[in-house]
Amino acid sequence: MPGIEDISPAEARRRQLAGSRLLDVREPGEHALGLPEGAVPVSRAALEAEPARHAPDPDAELLLICAGGVRSRLAAQALQARGYRRLASVAGGFDQWRAEGLPEVPGATEDADFLERYSRHLRLPQVGLEGQRRLAQSRVLMVGAGGLGSPAAYYLAAAGVGTLVLADDDVVDRSNLQRQILHTEARVGVPKVESARQALAALNPRVDVRTAQVRVTADTVDALVAGVDLVLDGADNFPVRYLLSDACVQHGKPLVYGAVHRFEGQVSVFDAGRRRGEAPCYRCLFPEPPAPEDAPNCAEAGVLGVLPGVIGLLQATEGLKLLLGLGESLSGRLLHFDALAMRFRETRLRADPACPACAPGRPFTGYDELEQACRAQARGGA
Repeated sequence: MPGIEDISPAEARRRQLAGSRLLDVREPGEHALGLPEGAVPVSRAALEAEPARHAPDPDAELLLICAGGVRSRLAAQALQARGYRRLASVAGGFDQWRAEGLPEVPGATEDADFLERYSRHLRLPQVGLEGQRRLAQSRVLMVGAGGLGSPAAYYLAAAGVGTLVLADDDVVDRSNLQRQILHTEARVGVPKVESARQALAALNPRVDVRTAQVRVTADTVDALVAGVDLVLDGADNFPVRYLLSDACVQHGKPLVYGAVHRFEGQVSVFDAGRRRGEAPCYRCLFPEPPAPEDAPNCAEAGVLGVLPGVIGLLQATEGLKLLLGLGESLSGRLLHFDALAMRFRETRLRADPACPACAPGRPFTGYDELEQACRAQARGGA
């Protein structure tokens, strides 16, 4: 049986024009970045699963191209084992095809900025074009534009979340700059949501950054949570976390929780709003708010500057996974991080069948009790 040829893009083009079939075996998201003119887009997995569907004649010459030449050769080897006789792999792949200025066609209707900006996501089979479109249609509420909100919002915006709602009633203080990387010296005294909007717009002008210079209270929480797909908790006090958790349960929204204290942090996903009786909420973990003197904030206890960055990035990771429907979330698990020991550990969480907020069949009694806790809690900065 003849071997598999490695041919240049120019030779592939010549043979293609002479009648040979050119199959682009990259992933669909990569096809969105552009295609060799006349190439048939079919992923390597699809081709190997049903070769006769895409190449019905095993005796006809078949040219295979991928991004750099590796996958196309592997696909050719798989086809050779299935009885295909005339196979060639394009050395250098589409990258070399493009470098040589050979003709290509757009692979998607999205504009050039979209395709270039998110090209590394488009190359991931688990994200691809459809996943990136899903992110562009998503709406995320980020409560707190401080230590946790800064890295989380940066990466959500960079990833292409379509609408990012920032809620924070504070202004930038010089003491924030040690860890709140959305802000700069020049914006000291500016509302944090406006400072954050400027930073995120400079990073990714495609994202619709909406600001709410409000504190999360019983009067504001429903309006903030109702219109989004996902909530990230970057709050700096316990009462606001309880309000967010209860509101997410009532509105059926997943909540990505994060907290930091000195050298340690925690992350979890509370998804009781969509999975009552199965997934825990924040109150399943902490049934009652602690007294203010038992819960010092960062202004009182201090925090290692990089710690909120680690926790905020983990929150952003969980948020993107939830929006894309990828992997296993931290729902039902509390991840602890000890920066001094550089160690993670995990605690399993269960839904509390007697939880006052998320137990199945339990009526919602409102936010009054938590609102009183909010008034009692001394305000600080994360």
